[in-house]
Amino acid sequence: MKVLGLILFALIILLQYPLWLGKGSWHRVWEVDQQVIAQHETNQKLQIRNAALDAEVQDLKQGSDAIEERARSELGMIKQNEFFFQVETNGGQTTPPNQSKGKNLSDSK
Repeated sequence: MKVLGLILFALIILLQYPLWLGKGSWHRVWEVDQQVIAQHETNQKLQIRNAALDAEVQDLKQGSDAIEERARSELGMIKQNEFFFQVETNGGQTTPPNQSKGKNLSDSK
């Protein structure tokens, strides 16, 4: 009877091993499930990005306003008989002319 108990115990262990530690174990299933969830999140972000790019492509194919906007912003183009003014700032700080950091002409006397 003791031998039969040991044989049954060994048989149960052999049957349980693949479930807990084998190739298709519960831990491996959990890891794959986490990977699937992460991949779904990545796919959703990429679908949103692709939809935005598709809308931009359609706008470029159909409208001349988008082409004009790109030409102005990326290539610096202007229309004929149009004037371009460039305004430069000092990072939001303005200094009066008599308080500049450079050498004044009155200092050289």
